[in-house]
Amino acid sequence: MATIILQVPDDSLVSKVKQACKMLMGVSSVKVQKEAKPKELDITKTAGYRQAMDDVKNGRVTTYDSLDDFYKEMGL
Repeated sequence: MATIILQVPDDSLVSKVKQACKMLMGVSSVKVQKEAKPKELDITKTAGYRQAMDDVKNGRVTTYDSLDDFYKEMGL
């Protein structure tokens, strides 16, 4: 059995395309699958975010007055 995938950007045409496909000789079934919406990333749920907040909470944070001060500290 072969599978053909059609992409129909206009939702109002989906039912018409589905009907037309059913009329083709040899077509045994027609299924419509909507495109999944991309999930938004909730950064507060990530391990990196939790670790960073734990660092802040426990004082494992260094601040600098300027980028030049940071470079001096790093020996650059």
